Order: sequence, then C-alpha cells, then structure tokens
Amino acid sequence: MSRARRIVALCGGVGGAKLAFGLAGVLPPERLAIVINTGDDFEHLGLAISPDVDTVCYTLAGLADRERGWGLAGESWAFLSALRALGGEDWFQLGDRDLATHIERTRRLREGETLSQATAALAAALGIAHLVIPMSDDPVRTILETEAGALAFQHYFVRERCRPVVRSIRFEGAGQAAPAPALAALIEDDAVEAVILCPSNPYLSIDPILAVPGLRSGLRRAGVPIVAVSPIVGGAAVKGPTAKLMGELGISVDQAAIAAHYRGFVDALLIDTIDAGEAEAIEAQGVHAAVAPTLMRSDADRLQLAGAAVALAERLQR
Repeated sequence: MSRARRIVALCGGVGGAKLAFGLAGVLPPERLAIVINTGDDFEHLGLAISPDVDTVCYTLAGLADRERGWGLAGESWAFLSALRALGGEDWFQLGDRDLATHIERTRRLREGETLSQATAALAAALGIAHLVIPMSDDPVRTILETEAGALAFQHYFVRERCRPVVRSIRFEGAGQAAPAPALAALIEDDAVEAVILCPSNPYLSIDPILAVPGLRSGLRRAGVPIVAVSPIVGGAAVKGPTAKLMGELGISVDQAAIAAHYRGFVDALLIDTIDAGEAEAIEAQGVHAAVAPTLMRSDADRLQLAGAAVALAERLQR
C-alpha cells in the first residue's frame, strides 16, 4: 500500500531553515519531509559536525539564536574559552549546549547508527514531529576551488569568512553517494506530492543535494510540481555569500540567473514583490514566475511565504 504523499522541501542554511519552519507551521507532519544539505558536514575536534542539519533542527524546535542566525539561543561559551586558552582551534564556534548535540551525534555514529538514524533520534529528542532527512548517509563534501587553493566549505565559510575569490565548486564523494533511505523510499513509493526548494544558496546548499545520484532525476520523474523560492531580493542575497559567489563565477545577480540555474528542474520560481519586473526574464528561461513577499523577518512572514509556496505548488498541480 502506498504511503501518504508528502511535500518534499530541500534546504540548508539560515534562509532554508526559516522557510522549513514556516512549512512545518502550515503542513502537518504527515504531509512534509524536510531534506537537508550535508555537504557542509565535517569532522572538527574529533566530532561529527552537521551544521545545516543542526540549524534546521534548532529552528524547527524554536531553539535557534535568531540574532546570530545559527546556534542555540541563550548559549554559553565556557568550553570555547577554555579551548582558546589551551591554544586549541577556536575558529569554529561550539557553544556549550550545542557541543552536546555534536557529542551525542558522534557517539551514535561510532556505535554504528547511520546519519539518518542519528538525525531522527536527535530531532525526536528536540520535540520535532516532522520528518527530517539528511540528503545522504554517505559523506559528500562541498569543496571550493579558490584563489587560495581548495577549501572545504567550513574553512571557506567560517575560518576564511568567504573572503577568497571562488573559481569553481565541486562535491567530493557525490558520485558514490546514495540518497538517504527515507528520501529514496518516498520517491520509489510515489509518495511525493510536490517539491519546494527553500531560499537557500543554490550553489552551496541545493546543488549538493541534487548532486547525489538519482535525486534530481527521481524527483523530476515523479511528475509533481517543483517550486523554487529565490534567495535573491532586489539584486542582493538576503543572507550569506550567494551574491558574492555569483559575481565571482561570472553570473549576474538577478532572478533570471536563478531561473537559468534551475532550468530543466523547477517548474516555477517564486520571487519577491520588489522583483516583479523580472518576471518576463524568468519566463524566457522556461520557468513560470510567481510573486509574493519573500523576506522573512518574523514568524508570520515565514508562515505567509510557506503558504504562498504551497499554494503555488497546488496551482501547478491543476
């Protein structure tokens, strides 16, 4: 018997986590699966760190630090201060409470659990009812080729603060990776109702997911509406290095470029009202353009945008 159909949201980073929060607010657990980028994952101080997974889970649980956009609210930093005093690597900030998540994940992985199993257990402990799925249980690592040489994502993003000029991006291990079992089952069981690409960085958060063999083709083959929410508003990124990266890769920072990047995969691009004048350029890429407020400054904004994305997908189904 076929399982209940779900909307599958692909996301990573702060913007993706915000829309995931909104989607979880407008869709019941049985109608939503949130697939999270793991290209940012790395080992640090002997611990298995999954930054995007944690950002999404903390946000869904209502525990995220809204001012910083990452980590836990009300965090303390005694461990990091002690590590710094000992001359240890302190460039990646691990808060005292956040540290517990990484220690527990590492323990579970070392005892033989998959990343999917460890993620499900940690999400349940945080009270998250919706299905949260890392894109793959196999290691995929985002590597940026820069003027300073090849940099793993966290070295580029956190240690170097996105300063080096990026020349190209690759996803190490993607060719050997398999989709997470829960995601593969949704695709194989014809249980996908629609796909929503959150306003995450297309090149650093969404592309790693779609680089996993079988995901792009499987989701497209499902024959369901695929909607992307643009991370660009008024020619600039809402947060993060998207605009800087696009410029360095020779890509114009506009909605037509986002549509061109997703061309052949998405059916529609949802853009902010300030960019309504770019709708024709989007349509010229063979992608339907839709307009709604996309800035998420409050929970109400998150819910409103989530509702608009779901409504757009439902219109495309007709």
